[in-house]
Amino acid sequence: MKALVTGGAGFIGSHLVERLLKEDYEVIAADNFTLGTQERVDKFLNNPKYKFYKTDIDKVEEFCELLKDEEIDIVYHLAANSDIQKGGKNPKVDFEDTFLTTLSVLELMRRKNIKNLFFSSTSAIYGDEKGILMTEDLGGLKPISYYGGAKFASESFISSYTHMNNFNTLIFRFPNVIGPNLTHGVIFDFKKKLENNPNELEILGDGTQTKPYVYVLDLIDAIFMMTKDIPSGIEVYNIGVESSTNVTTIANIVCEELGYTDVKYNYTGGNIGWKGDVPKFQFDLTKIHNIGWKASYSSDDAVRETVKYIKNN
Repeated sequence: MKALVTGGAGFIGSHLVERLLKEDYEVIAADNFTLGTQERVDKFLNNPKYKFYKTDIDKVEEFCELLKDEEIDIVYHLAANSDIQKGGKNPKVDFEDTFLTTLSVLELMRRKNIKNLFFSSTSAIYGDEKGILMTEDLGGLKPISYYGGAKFASESFISSYTHMNNFNTLIFRFPNVIGPNLTHGVIFDFKKKLENNPNELEILGDGTQTKPYVYVLDLIDAIFMMTKDIPSGIEVYNIGVESSTNVTTIANIVCEELGYTDVKYNYTGGNIGWKGDVPKFQFDLTKIHNIGWKASYSSDDAVRETVKYIKNN
């Protein structure tokens, strides 16, 4: 099997590349290093089954031309803007890095008759539906961030291309993903703030914002298990953990694991950290659990293991 992994130098993408190579896949990775790193590419370059292309995936014609001679069995499309606050300041970021990259992948598949697709979507497509259990068939979705909107638009185009071209498509909607090699997010924000001032920590919002955090290696297990044989048509799964973690708890874990004591928390107020942030949501994981997958790490455990990794690396 030969797999194309877009965003292959990124946080989740590099973990997926590693797993696929261990499972004896041939892997082509593509990335432009906006969020990915050369270091995550270098570790695989000695493997004869690995090839890397540095390219702007959002440029459809250039991307298709670059890969025109590659024989590809499955595309894992993970390339996207994952820095939500950055995208919130400039909608062009998510239009290009999240939506246009999807269009490029779909056009590549259509032109080369590639049939199998995995797409990394997000809980952000559900918007801020307070008190509603988020099921995969929930209608009337109203994303509230540019990122969520770009992913929702991507899902719509994927559905259309799947129908028109007889693709076999699997979509995972997942929440915050953390673990080894994480490079940004609330844990890093807290670490940097504490390094600048070990006595006080600014916390955006009121600290009650609560989300599920899934450990990246749990996610990779699910992706690999579910993409061995993708059925025809399109299937969508929520994926995550049954537990969740609030921002104050994350601050407590960071301080505890990094050895900061007697830290004063300064809350900026309000129930969101930034415009477009969803303070709380509840996933329904029945569908993914029914096919035999459950996360091995709880949300709190995923946070703690991530902080330990950052501390030791």
